[in-house]
Amino acid sequence: MTNHTQPLDGLTVIDAASLYAGPLSAMLLGDFGADVIKVEHPESGDALRDFGEGDESLSWKWVNRNKKSVPLDLHTEKGQRLFRELVADADVLVENFRPGTLERWNVGWETLSDVNPGLVMVRTTGFGQTGPYKDRPGFGTLVEAMSGYAYSTGQPDGPPTLPPVAMADSICALHSVYATMMALYWRDTSDGTGQYIDSAILENMFGLLGDHVIEHHQHETDHRRSGNRSSRTAPRNTYQTKDDRWVAISGSAPSIADRILRIVGGEELAEDERFQTMDDRLAHVEELDEIIGDWMADHTREEVIDIFEEHEAAIGPVYNMADIFEDPHFEARDSVITVEDGDEEVGMRGVFPKLSETPGEVVHAGPDIGEHTVEVLGEQTDLTAEEIRTLADEGVTAVDENAANTVESESDD
Repeated sequence: MTNHTQPLDGLTVIDAASLYAGPLSAMLLGDFGADVIKVEHPESGDALRDFGEGDESLSWKWVNRNKKSVPLDLHTEKGQRLFRELVADADVLVENFRPGTLERWNVGWETLSDVNPGLVMVRTTGFGQTGPYKDRPGFGTLVEAMSGYAYSTGQPDGPPTLPPVAMADSICALHSVYATMMALYWRDTSDGTGQYIDSAILENMFGLLGDHVIEHHQHETDHRRSGNRSSRTAPRNTYQTKDDRWVAISGSAPSIADRILRIVGGEELAEDERFQTMDDRLAHVEELDEIIGDWMADHTREEVIDIFEEHEAAIGPVYNMADIFEDPHFEARDSVITVEDGDEEVGMRGVFPKLSETPGEVVHAGPDIGEHTVEVLGEQTDLTAEEIRTLADEGVTAVDENAANTVESESDD
């Protein structure tokens, strides 16, 4: 581990959530120095461990990087007691159980805030802690549909389209992290207290559609699916090149639109009365797209990019993951990193944003279940290693023996 100071050094986070939205929040905090303790069920662990093909979950490795696995069965009194002990020394708790679940287990907000008045508790659910849908099971896919996002995404003659990644969960995680930092700032600089954060995946995803919300209220309009076109900007689309690759362009600035017109059609097209203003271009978008598409089809992607860059007209190649792994800009900025994972290395997304003085880092990939049980419980409770193993035999926790033996060996030294 490098010697630089990270901005969240000294911050302790308990991640008692599963799958994506909650664990991603804890991951982002861990990227910048927070000590993240992963609490999961001793037998099954976080459900994300089972995502993927075969016995290996690649999602687990990056979403739970930098975390310490300390399984606890919160159905049991002993598990609940240990959980309260861990939370007593923590700054942040992230959870995503259905509303009321932790309360039934005697580890809800009222109980934990009594134990730790400075606790910031992030409660991540599909629909929030209140409202008629609060007890519904909530997943990113459901709220991507209910937020209005899927309705407005896709081709005009096609179905509503869901994203191929956990978009809603990721958006929720980002909102949860900045809310957490605001809560900690108030607690630590204004003589404040702890508080809980009600972070609903639905609301966070819905918030991305801000323009659609205000437009519907003012004009009773609804955004119709328009493929890659925009209702505000033309040209704006993806176009196939001669070598069956794709590029994307946007003429949102008048100067860029003019350069694009001159590239694909010269002076004559640039002065064509159909394309003089944005309103003109939007009114004749079918003709404009056909002209640009025909020009693109006569050039390879490399040729297109070279010509556009020569004329300072904005363009972006449509990358697949192989393109990204080979791109020098992604490499220069460590957008993809390799992380130690046992005897191997695994590639994953890097740490961003970049902080000039206190950059984040990734020390290890997602841990094996129970990898840090002896280490953490030995430090934060009065349990001995033997007592921790007894609790593991009872199913209250789980212990990774290889990791435990290493910790005990280092302690003996």
